Amino acid sequence: MALLGILGTACPGAEGDPDPTARARAAMVERQIAARGVKDARVLAVMREVPRHRFVPPDQAAQAYDDHPLPIGSGQTISQPYVVAFMTEQLRLTGTEKVLEIGTGSGYQTAVLARLAAQVRSIEIRPELAAEATKRLEAFGAPNVSIRAADGFYGWPEEAPFDGILVTAAPETVPEPLLAQLAPGGRMVIPVGGFYQELKVIERTPDGYRERSVLPVRFVPFVGEAERHRATEPPR
Repeated sequence: MALLGILGTACPGAEGDPDPTARARAAMVERQIAARGVKDARVLAVMREVPRHRFVPPDQAAQAYDDHPLPIGSGQTISQPYVVAFMTEQLRLTGTEKVLEIGTGSGYQTAVLARLAAQVRSIEIRPELAAEATKRLEAFGAPNVSIRAADGFYGWPEEAPFDGILVTAAPETVPEPLLAQLAPGGRMVIPVGGFYQELKVIERTPDGYRERSVLPVRFVPFVGEAERHRATEPPR
């Protein structure tokens, strides 16, 4: 595994520059996100702020604010804006939390979390994506983020517990190490399933865990150790 470090501050001169994409982001939030029921004012504000076009490959930038996922290389995608906002809202962040993200991808979801939580730890199994996301987040300005290139199945035990855990790839069952790293009162948002997937919200209670399904989804499979667990599970 490789730890890519605490990220730096925004590029000099970026703050205050006119942003020609601001109108596109505002329309994205109004038509794709708020219109579908996302209500958290902090989440909506951050979705208007974070420049999604800077977290996709240049040849996809023209579609950055459209209502669909986009390829980011290595067989991975960046989720559609609504799904990013919906999953983030389910964490119920207030700004004081430490959050673990599994699946850094392009770094877009990471950037959203960085504006809403006190600390973000993000794990990406593909080193090339972890390195590219680190560069994007350094340019964006996210000093409260650390990225690690590793298998997210195991979480980040030395940084645990986490008040929130957000997973952006789908295992067939919830990894036990992630459940163990969830703080009491914390919430995990995770897609679970094979061909048919459901987005689940898992809360750690004094008596164990409370789980509910909130949305049918379609995410890339959770790879690495989760695949080996899937291969060794007895048929049902």
